[in-house]
Amino acid sequence: MKGILKIISLSLLFVSCKKDPEIINPATIGSENSYEPVVPAGWPNPVYDFTGNTVTYDGFTLGRYLFYEPMLSLDSTISCGSCHMQVFGFTNGPSHATSHGVNGLLGKRNSPALFNLTWHTKIMWDGGVNNLENQPIGPIQNPIEMNLSLSNALLRIAASSKYKTLFKNAYGDTVVTSQRFLKSFAQFMGLMVSYNSKYDKVKNGKETFTAAENNGYTVFKNKCASCHNEPLFSDYSFRNNGLPINSYQDSGRYKITLDANDIFRFKTPSLRNLGFTSPYMHDGRFSSLTQVLNHYETGVSPTINLDPLLSGGIALSPQEKSDLLSFLATLNDYSLFNDSRFKEIH
Repeated sequence: MKGILKIISLSLLFVSCKKDPEIINPATIGSENSYEPVVPAGWPNPVYDFTGNTVTYDGFTLGRYLFYEPMLSLDSTISCGSCHMQVFGFTNGPSHATSHGVNGLLGKRNSPALFNLTWHTKIMWDGGVNNLENQPIGPIQNPIEMNLSLSNALLRIAASSKYKTLFKNAYGDTVVTSQRFLKSFAQFMGLMVSYNSKYDKVKNGKETFTAAENNGYTVFKNKCASCHNEPLFSDYSFRNNGLPINSYQDSGRYKITLDANDIFRFKTPSLRNLGFTSPYMHDGRFSSLTQVLNHYETGVSPTINLDPLLSGGIALSPQEKSDLLSFLATLNDYSLFNDSRFKEIH
């Protein structure tokens, strides 16, 4: 511990004299003012349940600052929030098919949406992370994303007077550790729970579907629910959905397991909030939901490890497509993506 503190102290000699941004007063955080983890009625228990990481206002706030902190990238230009923008469902948005990082580098994958993460058994498109607390390490250290070692990220944070105050507020002293750093990230991201869509209100008896939405719900249950289970609208398994192989040559979960059975398999994404999260698929190849449905109807490619459920595609009439799109729109949760607790602090 003494050695670590010595390194942190020495790092202060190299810190810029640029003034730290103001720490926002708690009263301005947002009208929602709730920092308790949410488990909606009828939902399964989360995989990550905050045991050993009690959510507090100050811990959440520290995580919020860290999420939008560009100092966590090599050239201080990219934050987690750069590729996970609230207005686009915490994805990279339609301007890039794939994530973008330092020096203008582009990755091979579309930034996955960040919500309901505490229910994920494994995180990332390939399931390379098995605990919410470990999730930030990958993008921070990835050479084409933020390209900064975790140890250097911690040194930068420890040298900041702003973060000294934030760590003291959250943990009682100014000591920066990887555990505290990652637990605060988990508090912030773990409260991004999407459960306030029209679909949820219908299920709670507060609203009703239109005829088209109800017909689309029937189509969904008959033709989509095998992989996109309610209420999370994913089974979070890894599947090959028949996308033709493109120039990325991305082998998916195989990179993690080295099991030939996992070649071209990617995690099944949730169908919630599709109205915010275009472009679609792991590589962002489709810009519209109509293109997605056309793929499942006539575009499925018989690649290795194709999911058997898709061997013949999914037959959809024009009316079924229209009704299904109407139903999918009921899964958009406007409250989450307007929730001031998750907005960037300037």
